[in-house]
Amino acid sequence: MLWMNKWTAGALLAGSAVIATAQTAPPKLIDVHEHFDGEPGVLEQMLVKLRAADGMGFLLVTQKGFPEASKFIHEHPDRFIGFGDIKLDDPNVLQEIDQFHQAGFRGLGEITSTEKNYDDPSYWPIYDRAAKYHMILLFHTGIVLRQHPDLPQNVSFERMRATRLDLIARHWPKLIIIGAHLGNPDYAEAAEISRWSPNLYFDLSGSSLIKLSGNYEFFRSIFWWSGVVSPHTAPGAPNAFEKLVFGSDIFQGELGEFDAGQKRYHEMLETCRVPQNVQAMIFSGTMWRILQEQQKAIDADKAN
Repeated sequence: MLWMNKWTAGALLAGSAVIATAQTAPPKLIDVHEHFDGEPGVLEQMLVKLRAADGMGFLLVTQKGFPEASKFIHEHPDRFIGFGDIKLDDPNVLQEIDQFHQAGFRGLGEITSTEKNYDDPSYWPIYDRAAKYHMILLFHTGIVLRQHPDLPQNVSFERMRATRLDLIARHWPKLIIIGAHLGNPDYAEAAEISRWSPNLYFDLSGSSLIKLSGNYEFFRSIFWWSGVVSPHTAPGAPNAFEKLVFGSDIFQGELGEFDAGQKRYHEMLETCRVPQNVQAMIFSGTMWRILQEQQKAIDADKAN
């Protein structure tokens, strides 16, 4: 692959090392789901919004967007963290992961529209490589948009169900996994598999908080185990809602979702009477802790 040159890779390696020191206190907001495909002017607009919110964004970067995004991430390591947008069925995917890692990217995603189920054994070498580099994985889960319904596609909701993440989370227990969209519409299944896997989280971006806006209490029924002490709940588990992290799913430059997504999250969490300290974990604390742990693992590898 020739789309990453040596200068860019070296620059981003330096940038990734700065992340832990450039931001000594957790930001108020970490958005785990911001797409970038090279749209003109979008990164500058994202930066304005993140600064205003005291936020940090996981930038899901395609090969098309990489040249601009790599420079931007290096210049603003306190606001952006790079995720490589890979295709599991790409024959060069392992090489691409190596190159994203060399460029200082901290995760991979949004993984979507695969030719086989996410947990198919043919994809296991990819997850092995991600685990080797301590990368975070962001998977699309549930229904997926169909931008060109007049064209045939080899795409299936069935392959991308949230339950496909269960085996991955169990087989790679140190691999942090985020499922986008809480498995829409399989919310209960998504919540239940996250209940037993401390390395599995979900965002609620997309249409779910729109279609359920009149029934936000529903989420109390699927995140039911807060404070429940039982052989049927994980010992010492945090508040059930802490299995959620914030994601806006900005794509194609539609930055309005950054603000709209926050508003919907807040309305749902307030309706469900989620304590403020738990909301702080959802919007920032959980991912900040994960990033610090990830940085320690990366530093340990470098020391060895």
